This record gives sequence, structure tokens and C-alpha cells, in this order.
Amino acid sequence: MAAISFAEKLFSAHKYFLDFLKSQSPTIRSSTYSVLRSYMKNVPHVFNEGHMRTIAPAILGAFHEKDPACHSSMWDAILLFSKTFPDSWSSTNIQKTVLNRLWNFLRNGCFGSHVVSYPALILFLDFVPPNIVDGEKFFLLLFQNLWEGRRNPCHDSNAGVFHFFKAFQECFLWALYNASRFCNEAEVIYHFRVTLIDDILIKLLWQDYLLSTSMRDPSEDSTQSPQLRTTETALSVKHHYSHNLGKCIIKILSGMENDLLSVSCLAFQDKYVEIVKQGDLEKLERVVDFFLLLEQHAVQQGETWPLAHFVGPMLSKSFPLIRSLDSPDSVRLLSVAVSIFGPRMIVRELAFNEGNSYFHNDGMDGDLDAENFLKVFKDIFIPWCLQGNIDNSSTDAQLDLILALLDTESFVEQWDMVITYATNLSHGLVGPEPCPLSFKKIAVLARLMEKARAKMRNMQGEVSQWHHKLLDSTALYVARSLPPFAISGARFLRAVLGGSTYDDQISLLSRDVTALIFEEILKKLLAFLIDSSFTLVRDAASHLKAGSLHSSVDMLQVSQFDLEVLEGSFFCLKTFLDESKLLPSISAAMFLITWEFGMLKTLKGAKDANSVEKLMARWDFGESVNALLCRINNNQFWKTLSICTRHNLTNFLIRSIRSIIFKEDALSTDKIVSLCCIWVLEVFEFLCQDECEKQSLLDQLLGNDESWPVWVMQDTNTSERLAIVKIDNVTADMNASGIHKFVALIDKLISKLGFHRVIYGCVPDKPPMHEGQADDTITPQYNFSRAWLAAEILCTWKWQGGSALASFLPLLSANANRQSYPPKTGLLDNIVNVLLDGALIHGLSGDPSFFDVWPASHDQMEAIKEPFLRAFLSLLLTLFNDRVLGKDKALVVFDLLENNLFVGEAINRNCLRILPLVMNVLVQGLQLEQNQHMSDTITDTITEWLQRTLLFPPLIEWQTEQDVEEWYELVISCFPVSAVGGSEALKLARDINAHERELLLDLFRKQRYKDGGSNAPNKLPVVQNLLSKLSIVTIGYCSKEFDEEDWEFVLSQLRLWIQSAVVMMEEVAETVNEVITNASTSVCSESNITNKLEHTVSILDPFPINLARNAIFAFSLVVGLDADFAYSKEKRWESINNRIVEGILRLFFSTGIAEAIASSYNQEGSIIIASSRLHHPHFWELVASVVVKSSVDAKDKAMRSIELWGLSKRAVSSLYAILFSSKPLSSLQFAAYIILSSESVSPMAILRECNESNLDGDSSEENVSLREEISFMVERFCSYILEMDLASQYRLQVFLAWSLLLSHLFSLPSSSSSRERLVQYIQERADSAILDCLFQHIPLELCVKKRDVQQLQLPSGVSEAAMAAKRAITTGSLFFCLEKLWPLEQEKMVVIAGALYGLMLRVLPAYVQGWFSRLRDRSISSMIESFTRAWCSPALIADELSQIKKTNFSDENFSVSVSKSANEVVATYTKDEIGMDLVIRLPASYPLRPVDVDCMRSLGISEVKQRKWLMSMISFVRNQNGALAEAIRIWKSNFDKEFEGVEECPICYSVIHTANHSLPRLACKTCRHKFHSACLYKWFSTSHKSTCPLCQSPF
Repeated sequence: MAAISFAEKLFSAHKYFLDFLKSQSPTIRSSTYSVLRSYMKNVPHVFNEGHMRTIAPAILGAFHEKDPACHSSMWDAILLFSKTFPDSWSSTNIQKTVLNRLWNFLRNGCFGSHVVSYPALILFLDFVPPNIVDGEKFFLLLFQNLWEGRRNPCHDSNAGVFHFFKAFQECFLWALYNASRFCNEAEVIYHFRVTLIDDILIKLLWQDYLLSTSMRDPSEDSTQSPQLRTTETALSVKHHYSHNLGKCIIKILSGMENDLLSVSCLAFQDKYVEIVKQGDLEKLERVVDFFLLLEQHAVQQGETWPLAHFVGPMLSKSFPLIRSLDSPDSVRLLSVAVSIFGPRMIVRELAFNEGNSYFHNDGMDGDLDAENFLKVFKDIFIPWCLQGNIDNSSTDAQLDLILALLDTESFVEQWDMVITYATNLSHGLVGPEPCPLSFKKIAVLARLMEKARAKMRNMQGEVSQWHHKLLDSTALYVARSLPPFAISGARFLRAVLGGSTYDDQISLLSRDVTALIFEEILKKLLAFLIDSSFTLVRDAASHLKAGSLHSSVDMLQVSQFDLEVLEGSFFCLKTFLDESKLLPSISAAMFLITWEFGMLKTLKGAKDANSVEKLMARWDFGESVNALLCRINNNQFWKTLSICTRHNLTNFLIRSIRSIIFKEDALSTDKIVSLCCIWVLEVFEFLCQDECEKQSLLDQLLGNDESWPVWVMQDTNTSERLAIVKIDNVTADMNASGIHKFVALIDKLISKLGFHRVIYGCVPDKPPMHEGQADDTITPQYNFSRAWLAAEILCTWKWQGGSALASFLPLLSANANRQSYPPKTGLLDNIVNVLLDGALIHGLSGDPSFFDVWPASHDQMEAIKEPFLRAFLSLLLTLFNDRVLGKDKALVVFDLLENNLFVGEAINRNCLRILPLVMNVLVQGLQLEQNQHMSDTITDTITEWLQRTLLFPPLIEWQTEQDVEEWYELVISCFPVSAVGGSEALKLARDINAHERELLLDLFRKQRYKDGGSNAPNKLPVVQNLLSKLSIVTIGYCSKEFDEEDWEFVLSQLRLWIQSAVVMMEEVAETVNEVITNASTSVCSESNITNKLEHTVSILDPFPINLARNAIFAFSLVVGLDADFAYSKEKRWESINNRIVEGILRLFFSTGIAEAIASSYNQEGSIIIASSRLHHPHFWELVASVVVKSSVDAKDKAMRSIELWGLSKRAVSSLYAILFSSKPLSSLQFAAYIILSSESVSPMAILRECNESNLDGDSSEENVSLREEISFMVERFCSYILEMDLASQYRLQVFLAWSLLLSHLFSLPSSSSSRERLVQYIQERADSAILDCLFQHIPLELCVKKRDVQQLQLPSGVSEAAMAAKRAITTGSLFFCLEKLWPLEQEKMVVIAGALYGLMLRVLPAYVQGWFSRLRDRSISSMIESFTRAWCSPALIADELSQIKKTNFSDENFSVSVSKSANEVVATYTKDEIGMDLVIRLPASYPLRPVDVDCMRSLGISEVKQRKWLMSMISFVRNQNGALAEAIRIWKSNFDKEFEGVEECPICYSVIHTANHSLPRLACKTCRHKFHSACLYKWFSTSHKSTCPLCQSPF
């Protein structure tokens, strides 16, 4: 009792806690509701009548509470209060306090508390006093406000939608069932209920349902675009809303009594009929969705009202209207109803529903039996659904309906009726000619069959019940019809045949008819192929069985029809795998069509206008067939076929590919090879199940026939697959084009399949471990080793897109080095042996003397015409160089050759002729291991060969004695010699013993003596060639034993050989000069001049050049001999040495001057001369080597002799012609650059004599004029160079031009007037785009800056450029990067670009600064500044400060101090009582940023004069191009002149001109003021007047 008393006091003291309901805290308000509920439950008596007027409005009107956190306790308080104190409603203004707040609460979706509030509504209705509300009005407002609240954002969730409609359904049914509480009379109650149904159920719910989004979930649509899928969540919520709305309507209808249900359904029927009449497709779609919901939530629950009260009457009432309208959605509604309730139930409802007389027929009673059902189906539905046109919008829906009406019990009878009616309507199908309407009827029939296929998958029963004889006859007729039935016919055949997918094996036709249809398709496809423009395609197609078609038939149209059929029925051919050749034949035809498509693609645009249309049509058709093949292969279809079927198909395809590549000449080689490679790989991919099958297919492709192979074949008599020489058919001319194409195909297959698969016959045992890393584990397949193929490829030597040297040999060597190939040794031995056998059989055709004395290289192999020998030598050289084969193999080959040299007592001439060339290579293999000598056996054999050669008479007594030349060549080949390091050091290819040396020296001396006296030299080419070679090897191996006579003989011979080449090259130069000179003075066409130039170089005799090459090589060896040699001590040979060097220099200048003269006429002439040098690259490399090492005196003497020659071009022009040659040789370019950059030549190489006086006539101010060759590169820099490849020759030429210019500029004294004029010229005339070009090579964007700007992480490329720039700045030279520039590579261009930038900063800082200031891309300028600041500026600043410190200004009035730590210079000028201190600060990124000049102190100087002198210092610093010491000196001189009384120029306010350092000399005749000539000229130019700037008098 004490607790109750305390509670009562607390309740009263806190004024019923109502003030807490006004709190801002939701927690306090919620707790207050809970406290009040507790009082209601436990201490209800405290709510007395006196308190009720205050408490009731607060509790019953609590619907103004907006915080969802309070709603649970709020509803508990309201419900308990209403239940406990039902009379409390009379204590408040219900409308204002309760209902208005409730309507607002509902309109706002309960402010988000739908989970709590919506279930509470049904409870709340129980406590609403019926006597104080108007029932009808109350419930209409309740449902309207509740309905309005569905728009609240809280309903965007599925949970919110669910709770809303559940509450709506419960409240609506409660209102219907409790109408008597609010109405007294039956009529009023009925009216109340009908009003709710009409105003709420129909006008609100049903109308909203019809307008809502389709209930189909959009997330299930896989075809929607990615953009649409971004709204998937929102659409899913809408779908959920629509679904729950429909479910709510159904639950309301299910909960109604029959009388109310009838009223409701009648309203629905009226609405539906109105929708059908209007043809509103969206609303009809919603009705369909509602039917589906009915099935799910009513029919499946066993409820009968949906058919009896809703669907049946609705369809019966609207059926006549549906039939009369072309409305697919209305018809679809019928189909859905049939699928839900069954065919017979719907037909019964339509037939016997009251008021529908359409179905009333005599003989039908109230029960629809099978007979009556079939009668209605045949008489009503079949004519209506099948008489439509394919163009009608409702035809699809009608066909769905007719199939939906197929009843399981009456299926056979119904299907017979359908097929009979459908085919009878298409009478044209059975006649000789189709009637015009039959095409459209076939389309309807095709659509029906497509839908039937989909239905039969869902129906139980045998597929055979769908077969029909009329379908067979119709399908066969359509397949044979010409012209075809277009798309409709193809669709029909696809539908009845089946096989559109791999698993689709259902066919509506009999097996025999199916086979006949595919035979028709094959016949037409082959007829299409025979109509091809490619002969070989026609030939291949003719090997497949084919019938004939009438010539007037459009084969493309027919084939397109067949393709459309195949696209939807190809997999139906699986049923004929083992019974006919239909599948392989059709597949082969399809492959041929796609191959023709590939060939047509290469001919697109290459045909005449008349055939373009046909070509494009076949192109499109082939593309479609190709797409079909790829789709079929995605299912791995062909790999599932039997071995026999696949063998037949692959055999035909491979034979076709071989035939095409050997015989097809309509396409270029590279195109046909690429196509055939693709085709072979397709056959591999489509038809081969494993690697063994691929290897067998390769064997089939590479197999022997009359055209292939040519040189080597596989020995079929043994199981080892050894290679043997093909004796009976070796000719390089037999189908050479086809052979080269076939080898090119093999080369491509190797690149695609791998060398190990094609040559070794091996395959990987397992896949790679991960992407990018191949597993070396190899499973050998010895049965597929193809040594014969490797040998054949080597003999073929060259083919389109590749060669043995460039592509095959490197692969062979690389793969042989892999330890994972067990058959390596056997295969290589087989290749070597068969090539040696072939070389011995065929010997050497032509002159053997073309080989040189230095070790053989791959470049020399091109000169060998004999295929076996060329392949053998190239293979040995590659394998020896790559250390694949060693000394052991070299010994084996040597023994084989030695054993074959003699046949009994006779010499094997073939072996003797090839032996010199082989020995040259074998010596390299025999000396592979260091510090190892040749075996005694080989040495003894070579000694025997020397002794045998000594038995011959000397070469000067040459006679055409058999084998003499070969034996000399053999002996010479045993002593290879070379020079390394640019011919600076002698390298002997082998060590020889004393006896060999003695015999070799005897052989050499024998050429000088005969019976104690010398003879006149024998000038036969063969003799001179052998003698030059013998001289080289003797100098190399025996020079220490030379006596004076030996040296005299050698040097005199070398001079003679070189001189003969000099005479010939000078004659060429003079001839070219004559041709070009005459062209300028006579009327002669350009082509005629070109022909003359070509003739001039074409008659060049290679023999003197080869002799001179040997002579220069020998001379290089002589020059490189050790100082202890006797020759080095003999000073009397100096004169002849000088003559030899002079001759070599003349060779160099003569070829350059010939090109210079030719290029002065046109570019083509230059190319002709330059190209002639490419035939003898080693000769010119040797010439360039001697030129580079020749003395300055020798070069100057050669230059003077060229100047005296009297040709139209001079020495410098010849050097530029070589440097900027259109067909450059790097060695000659470097030699030309060396001479052009030399101290004596550089001035005349840069400048030409063209001086013009300035306005004042001062001869010291001359204009600069560069030579044309270099000015073109410097002044007219073309922007397209920036788009060129980074390693292009023209870029290099521009860099070389700038290198010469900068080097010359650096060599000039900093204070010289010539340097100043040249700098001024560059700043005014040179295109600064060169700097853009430089930074294209320096990838600064890869740099990663750290906090310390001086530390840059430089990636590869930038690092090299930075070091080169720094070195160029410190040394002032570019030679360090030019000497290693060739052969030209992109990485080396980075180095020279960096060096050029560094030297530009050193000698042209103002020029670079101007370019930098014009950069607009801040990121680029920032990177360049950081790069310069870190790697260039420190060295430049240090140099500037050092120069200032060294400068002696020698004046007591002037002093300069330098602070290296602060990068500052302080200049102090004092005179009398006047003084001034200027500080010059160099920025960290000097010279990109301008130098800062500031006045630190001034004494006795006006502010105006101080500012003027400060500006003059700034002008001098910025115009002196970085020479700060010189700028300070000039500024001091300017001061001195002012104090001496010299008047300043009124224009620039300076005594000394800031640019050219002249004094004011041009005086005005009126005002007498003097001006600088440059200032006055600029004034005249900019003002467009010629008056005095001060007095305006005429000047």
C-alpha cells in the first residue's frame, strides 16, 4: 500500500508526467509512455475523471510523435489506454486531437516505424468507438491516408512494402467484416461494403497495380546493358512492391464472401474489357502478371473462385473482342490462363459460360467431353490461330495459344489437325511453283515449329509423336526449292531438323528425309565453291562429291540459304557419324569457304569495279561461315568424332593447303603464307585430340611428293627417320616460288608451335608453371624427329620473311643448347652428315677464290651459291660460335673430309674445292678450347698439303694447270688471320709449329724468285688474288722471319694493289663530275642523268677493290706489328708508308666527292653513288680505320690535293656527303666527323666566306653565314623530325650537325668577336625545336624525385644521359659519345642527346634559357629543371665562378669577390666620391633561370643613374651568353667610358652596346646625339620611321 501511495503522489506531483512528453529527448518521451502504460496496468485508479480531460488528449493524440524510437511504447500506451478507458474518447476533440494527427501519421508512412505501427493498426480499430466516428467516412479517410503513406521513403525497402500491404489487407477485410458495428441497416451495410470495394479496392489498389512496374524481376534479365544494371536495386524494390500489391488484392478477394466476391469480380471484368478495347498493352501485361499471381497464391492453394468468379467470366466476356482485335497481349492472356487452369477447363468456360452464345452449338451439353473439346479446338481455335500472317503482331501469341491448348490425352489428334491445317493452307508447297502467299505461310509454319520444339522439351511422351509425313514432304520440298524460300524457309528447316546446339538432338523429321536435306545442302555449297575465282579452291571442291545446278541459279543466294539452315541444325549431323560421309564433306566445304574468305580479304579493293559487288558478297558469306566454324569449335565438336571421320577430314584439308600454297599465284607470298599458317593451326585446334595426332598431321603436311622436298628427304627404309640426300630431283628452279612459300609456312609454324614440336618432334610433358615461364620438361617423341626438314630449310636458305641465317639457325642453336632435349646429339649429327654428303656430291660451283683469309663469318655465306655447302658451313659456324659443337665434332668432320679427298690415287675434286671453305670454319672449331693446340694428325696433314703445294711452279709462272688454285686456297685457309680492336692488334686463328712456318715462308718467297732472279709480275686476277691472300697470312704468321727483300716485295705489292683501286675510284669521281657538269649546261632529262650515273657505278670492277681490301688489311697488320719487328726499325720504308696512306685517303675523298657532286643534282644521284659502297662494306671499313688513325699532316695534305683537283665540289663537301649520306656506312661517317671536327678543318666546315657590313660600315661586325650543309640542319629544323623514329638516320644527322657546330663554338675564345657573332646568329636563326628533340630521347617522366632535389633515382636511359651531359660540360667535347655511337641504336642516341644538351648549356646558355622560358607544359619544364639542377648546373656554376676568379680586371677602382658557397659574385666600383656594389646571384638551376643582379650599396649616385647602371649590368649579363666574367668586364668598361665623357646612346642608355659592344657613332645632323647602329636599326624597324628618336628630324 505504501508503494501505491507513493506512486499516486508521484503521479500527481509530476502532473501525470505529461511535461515529460514534451521533452526534446526521444528516450525521455519513450520512457514516459512506458511509465504511463505501467500506471494504466497497475494503478489504473489514478486516471480519474478529473484528470481524464488532460490525460486523454495527450495519449490518444500522441500520433504527432515523429521519432520511430518512441512509437513502440507510444502504441502500447494508446492501445492499453483505449482498452482500459473506452469512455476516454469522449473527453477530447476526436477530430482535431486524434484523427487529424492519425491521418498525418499514416500519410507520412508512420514516420519510419512501419514494423511496429502497421501491425498495431488492426488492434487500434478494435478500440475505436463506433458511436463517435462516421464509419464510411472514417474508413475511406483511413485507407486513403494509409495508401498515401506508401510513398514514404521507408517503403523503399522490401520489409516496408511487406508490412504495409499486410496491414492494408487486414484492415480492409476487418472493415468489411465489421461493417455492422458502424452501420445498422442491411442496405446501409451493403452500401458501405460496396463503397469500400469500389473506392479502395478497385480505384486505389487495382488501378495502381495496372500502372505499376511489371512484376518480372529485372535482375533476371541477362541481356540488359551495364548501364541498366546500375539501377538493379531500385528496380528490384519496384518489383517487390508490384508483387505484394497483387498479392494483397488476391488475399482480399480470397477473404471475401461470395456475394461480395461476385461484386468485386464484376468490377474487375468491366475494367478488363475496357482495357482490351483500348488496346493498352502495358495494362494487359499487368493483367497477365496478375493471372500468374493468382496461380501462385490462390489456384495452387486449392481455391476455386479464381476460375469460377474471376478468370472464367472475364475471358468469356472478352473473347469475342479478343478475336476481333490484333492484340498479342490479349491472346497471351488466354495462353496464360490455359497454362494455369488447363486446356479443357478454359475451353469449357469459354464454351458454356452464361451470356456467351458464340460457342453454343447443337449437340453440346453442359459437360465438355473429349469429342466436343476436339470439335471446338478444330472449328474455332485452329482457323483463328493458324490463318494469321507472320507480319501480324498477334501471330506469335496465337501460335503460343494453339500449342498451349494441346492436351495430353488428345495430343495426337490435335497435332494432326494442326499440321494438316497448316500445310493445307500452304498449297503452294506441294505444287511445282510456290504461290505468292506460300512464303508468308512458310514463315508461320516455321515459327510454329520453333515454338513446338520449345514445348516438346517440357512435355512428357515420345518425340516420335511429333513426327508427321506432311512435315517430311514439306521440309524436303523447301530444301530443294530454287530459288529458295529465303529466311522463312531456312527457319522452318532449322526448326524441324534441330541440332542448333551440341545437346539438341531432337528432330521433327524422319532420318531418311534428314539425310536427303543435308545432301542437298552439300550439293549447293560445293556449287558455290566451284564458282570461286580461285582455281585451287575450285579444284579442291571438285574432289568432293557434288551434283550440278542450273547455271541460271544465283549460287550466292542458294548458299546463303543453306548457311542459315546449317547455323541452326549443324549438330544434327552427329546422327550420321558412322553411316555416311555427309559430316566430313560438309565440314570440308565449310573450311574451304572460310579459306576463300581469308584470300578474298587480301584482295579487297584490288579488283575492278565490275567484280567488286560479287567479291563483297562472297566476302560477307565467307565471314558468316567462319563465325559458324568458330561457334562449332567452341563445343569441341570435331574432337568428339571418330578417328576415321577426323582422318578423312584432315587428309582432305591438308592436301588442299599444300595445293594452295604451291600453286596459288593470285596472292602475294606473305599473304598466302600467313593464311596457310592460320589454316593449319585451325586444323590443329579443331581436329587434333592430342600431341601425337598433331605430329601425325605435321608429317602429313610435310610429306614427300613430286614438288617437295627438293634437297633432302626422310629415309623411309628405316625407323630412325634419318635424313638422306635426294639425288633424283635436285634442282633449285623447280617450282622455286612454291618451295619458298612452303618453307616460309614452316618457318611460321615453328614460331607458332615451337621449334621442339616441328623439328625435334617433342612436346611439353606438362603446361608451364605460370604465365610467361615455360617449363623445360620435355617428353621426347623420337618417331617424329625431323632432321631432314632442318637440312631442307637450311638448303632453301631464304624465303619470304625469313632466312636460314636470320631466323632458323639461331633457333636451332638455341634449342640444341637446352639440356632438356635428349635427341639433340643424334639430330644434329644427322643434319651435319647429310649436309656434308650433299656438299661432297655437288661440290662447289663457281670461283672458290671469293673467300677471305680472315675467319669466315655469316656475311660471307651469301656468296656461296651451292645450297648444301652454304647450309653446311653456316650450320658449323653457328654451332661452333655458340659452343653447341666442340673440338671433337670438328675433328670428326676433318677426318671425313680427309678420307674423301682421295679416291684411291685420284683426287676427289668436289672435296678439294669445298675443303678450303670448310677448313676456314673448322679451324675455329678446332681452337675452341683455349691453350690447346691442334692435334698432331691435323698438323701433319696441313704440312703435307704445304709440301704438295710447294711442288707447283710459282704463281708468276701461272698456267691453267688443274687444281693449282684449289691447293693454294686450301693452304691459305689453314692459316686464318684477323685483326681485333679496329685492326689495331693482330690475332692469329691458330698456333703453328716451326716446320709449318718454314714451309709457309718458303711458299711465299717462291713467288719472288725463279732461278735466282725475279720476273715481271703476272697480272692475272687469280694470281694477284692468291698472292694478296698469301701475303696476308705470311705477314701474320711469319713477319718476324721477314728479311729486307721480303718487306720490299710486300710493301711494293700493297702499294700497287691500293693504287689500282685509287685510279678506278678517281675515274668514277671524274666521270660523275662530267655527267653532272654537262647536265647543267645542256638539255638532258633527269632520267637520262640517272641512267648515266647508274652506268658509271655498274661498270666498277670488284677485282681491284678486293685486291685493295686485302692490301689495306695487310697494311693494317703491318702497322700493328710489335716494335721489335725488323720492319719497325727500318726508317727507309717511311716514304712508301706515306704513299700507301695517301692512297687510302684519296680513296676516302674520291667516294665522298663523287656523292657530293651527284647530290648537288638530285637525291637519287646521291643514293646511286652511296649504294655502290654497300657492296663492299669491309673494304670501306678498312679505309675508314686507316683514315681515322692517319696523321694530321697526312689528312691536311689529302685535303689540299682535293682542293687542287679542280672538280665542282671540294674536300669539305665530300666530307659532308659522307657524313650525311643517304645510304650511310657508320665507319665512314665516323671518319668524316673526325676530319670535320679537327682544328684545321672545323672553321671551313662551319662557316663560308660571306661577309656583309653593318650600318656603320665597321668591318669588325660581320654577319655570320654557315655552310649550306649544316645551316639546313640548324636553321630549318623540320617539325616532322619530332615524329620520326628515335633511331632514324635523319635525327642522327641533325645531332651530328649540332655536334660540329657546338664543338667549333667551344673552340673559339670566349672574348672573340667571331664567337659573339656566331652565338648571336644561333640565337636569332637556329630553331630551338632541337631541344625538344633532345628531350624526346631522355625519358625524364620515368624519374622519381626524392625530398632532396639533388638526389634523383635515375632509371635506365636517364642515367646515361645525365652522365653524358655532365661529362660534356666538364670536358667541352662530344668525342667520347661519338666514337661509340655506331652501330646506331636508340640507347646510344640517349647518350649523344644528353651530351648535346650539356654542351649547349656550356656554350649557349642564353639560347637554352630562351627555349626553357617558352615551355608551356609545367610538368615537363619542372622535370627538365630538376634534371638540369641536379646534373648540369653545379658544374656550370663552378666553371663560371672559376672563370671570374681567374680574370684579372687590373684596376684600383674596381674589385670582384666570389662566394662559391652562396653562388654569388660581388662587383665593387669606386671612383672619387662615387661608389657602387652590385651582387650577381646564380640560381640553383643556372642557366635555365636568369641570373639575379641587385645593388647592395651606392654612394654619390642618383636613384635614376643607379637604376640605369643596374639595368645595364643586367643587360650585359643576360646578353653575354653566360660568360659572366666577360659581362662584368664590359660593364666596367661602360663605367669607364661614361667617366671619360663618352655620351651614352639615348635609346639603350648605355655607352657600350650590350650585344655587339660597339660605341655610339651614328650622329643626328640636327640634335648631334649619337646612337649605336644596332639600336638605331631596331628603332627604324619597330617605329616604321626613319627620323631621329629625339628630335624627330629626318635621319
